[in-house]
Amino acid sequence: MIRIRKISNPLLETNINKIKEVREVIREQFPAISEEKASQFIEQLLDPLKYKSLTSLFVAEDINNKLKGFALLMYMPDINFCYLDFIASVPGKSSSGTGGALYGRVREEAMSLNSIGIFFECLPDDPELCDDKSVLEDNRKRLAFYERFGARPIINTKYETKVKPEDDCPPYLVFDNLDGSKELRKEHLKKIIGAILERKYSDYCDEDYIRMVTDSVRDEEVQLRPFRYLKRAEKNWRIEIDSNKKIVLYINEKHDIHHVRERGYVESPVRIKSIKREIMGTNLFIEKRPNEYPEKFILSVHDKGYFDYFKKVCSGIPEGKSVYPYVFPIRNAVRAPKELSVRAGYYCFDTFTPLNKNAFTAAKRGVDCALSAADDLISGKSAAYVLTRPPGHHAERALFGGFCYFNNCAIAAERLSSMGTVAILDIDFHHGNGQQQIFFGRDDVLTVSVHGHPSFAYPYFSGFEDEIGEGPGEGFNYNFPLPETVTYDAYKKTIIKCIKIIQKFNPQFFVVALGLDTAKNDPTGSWSFTYKDLYNTGKLLGSLDCPTLIVQEGGYKTNTLGIYAKSFFNGYCESRFADR
Repeated sequence: MIRIRKISNPLLETNINKIKEVREVIREQFPAISEEKASQFIEQLLDPLKYKSLTSLFVAEDINNKLKGFALLMYMPDINFCYLDFIASVPGKSSSGTGGALYGRVREEAMSLNSIGIFFECLPDDPELCDDKSVLEDNRKRLAFYERFGARPIINTKYETKVKPEDDCPPYLVFDNLDGSKELRKEHLKKIIGAILERKYSDYCDEDYIRMVTDSVRDEEVQLRPFRYLKRAEKNWRIEIDSNKKIVLYINEKHDIHHVRERGYVESPVRIKSIKREIMGTNLFIEKRPNEYPEKFILSVHDKGYFDYFKKVCSGIPEGKSVYPYVFPIRNAVRAPKELSVRAGYYCFDTFTPLNKNAFTAAKRGVDCALSAADDLISGKSAAYVLTRPPGHHAERALFGGFCYFNNCAIAAERLSSMGTVAILDIDFHHGNGQQQIFFGRDDVLTVSVHGHPSFAYPYFSGFEDEIGEGPGEGFNYNFPLPETVTYDAYKKTIIKCIKIIQKFNPQFFVVALGLDTAKNDPTGSWSFTYKDLYNTGKLLGSLDCPTLIVQEGGYKTNTLGIYAKSFFNGYCESRFADR
């Protein structure tokens, strides 16, 4: 798990050490930059007038506050554009996906500023521009990474002209037009190029060079290089199914009122938009509006003291503010503190999950979606999908955490259990501790979880193989913790084991906690599954001929998240419904 927070004041005590870490990464990753330049960003943060820009530093940290990467964004309000000065991940396996999460946060910031877009330099992939051919492969990978966000080099200018004859690999100027709603015209680009060269490189580029580059902009409507690397999916599956077999879809239309901006959480509204954009073109779903359900359904799973606290504390938090748990009791018979902000730690198990004005409303609407889908299964529908956030599978009976407040899967399973036995399979990268804790003593709800081993993966304190249930529930809880690096073949064998366990249990209803954070380069996971792998997982689960409720949980690589979801559902429907 990582979080991304914004640093505007480098002099605050909590930021001083982090600034030192960032400087060290700049020295290591950008050795050609002088010590003065490596430290200049501190001055930029403190003196916006001197640098004619509002500068923000974004740092990605793990749960232990260890630096995983950073990005430095400059906003130049006089010309209304953003310039990405630095973005870097700390090397290591656990940094996989950090760059994408950081860049996603930077894009979010640029959009909130209503800027025309983000500009930055990227070394070229053209052999004609680089004498040192050994750097071309890395340059290609970098440009391919940005292409996935739609960012590409500006063409038909002389920006990539050497300043001095001995220079090598002069950079492209890359432009990300964000949502594409603003048009970049010639005169605006000339001002932007002039500002970049004058404010960033005045000690290196003379006036004649700057004039030559700005005068080279001739296209009235600025042109970007055509896509060169982007592949939308490994296979463009198109499954056709009868209309009466389509998956009932419920989307939490209130999810986006819950958005934590000040720390740049990866659990953001764009997750739902990414998935919806891709799956709505598949012709596999029929969307319905969820009903509203009374609170008693939540209280059938969650502790009343926790429920009442969560509802009350959210109603009293000012709009745009958040409360983070920071004092945690030892879990025994302690009394809950009177002060609501302190009491957050009494009901929470991490420092990542905020309370804010809209958290309760968004989470409650997610429950409405899950219960509506459950009732559709009870009424005879074959399959339903709940596309919601915040997620729910980490929420226990009286605890919230892991971005989760109400356990949608558990609440739906409780509703379904009144009509027959239920099996829950959690395939999120992180252990489904919520379902396990809620149903640990029951034999009518089978809980199975496949996840990263708790020795390295959140939530760390549960998900071991020997947690098999207790009392009547003994033998009805299964955990399959897997290594930090696992092949899909090994994962597939584990999923097949789970299916056999579920088939032996022979449930009347099947609930899937769908986490897409098993995908390659997800910022919260360490596995590297492809679109085809998710398609195959969908096919495996589709082999279970049982009324099925699929609930969205994790998955944070937002630029490809929707394609992974589409791949999963194409596989699921091909196996379950498609005519052969």
